[in-house]
Amino acid sequence: MEPCCINQFLEGKTIFITGATGYLAKVLTEKILRVQPNVKKLYLLIKAPDTDSAKQRFNNEVIKTDLFRVVREKLGANNLHALIEDKVFPVSGDIAYDNLAINSELKDDMCREIDIIVNSAATTRFDERYDTAIRINTLGAMNIVNFSKQCAKLKMLLHVSTAYVCGEKEGLIPEKPLNYGEMLNGSSHLDIEVEKKLVEEALKDLQDRNATEKEVTLAMRVLGKVKELALGNLWLVIRHFESGEGCRS
Repeated sequence: MEPCCINQFLEGKTIFITGATGYLAKVLTEKILRVQPNVKKLYLLIKAPDTDSAKQRFNNEVIKTDLFRVVREKLGANNLHALIEDKVFPVSGDIAYDNLAINSELKDDMCREIDIIVNSAATTRFDERYDTAIRINTLGAMNIVNFSKQCAKLKMLLHVSTAYVCGEKEGLIPEKPLNYGEMLNGSSHLDIEVEKKLVEEALKDLQDRNATEKEVTLAMRVLGKVKELALGNLWLVIRHFESGEGCRS
């Protein structure tokens, strides 16, 4: 689509953006407000305990950043403030939960209004705990899909992935649909229920061993890197790392 067509498409639309304090979501929010101020609404999902806290995070971590300097100069501080008050609605929630942990009454209103969903909420740490990565990046994406199915007017669901989604492939990589559970190497299959059970058993084993929080975190990071290890060996790997004999990442 040409830029002019995109601007026209966004006019009058209600857009729901997750991961609103993240880098890409901030850039997208600023761009929409700058080039298409006639957007109807921007719902921004922010991980926070309540609406006031979500608004505070949005103000401190998004609006006050240097990224908004251009649109602030273009519109003027007062006009930008008025535009945000009229168009932008920070929403307290978390993609790791059913219905994104959004207040039920607000959720119903959103589902009646939303035209476009952009999911950019994710954990991007390379050494993330395996349980956290599954909860946010896998089950979170599934929760977004389930939420989108409740949106009566939905025209587009855009999922933003990372720069490393294509694995270690080189050269021109044509886009193609992935089958459910298909892995990048094409030779294996991912069963998320098996992975969830693996995490649950690992956490239970750590709890039975009275592991400290530091040990649990390390175990989940190790599991994320070498999840094929047997659970009994996993504890030995933890001790190996703690002793200083294992490599540090």
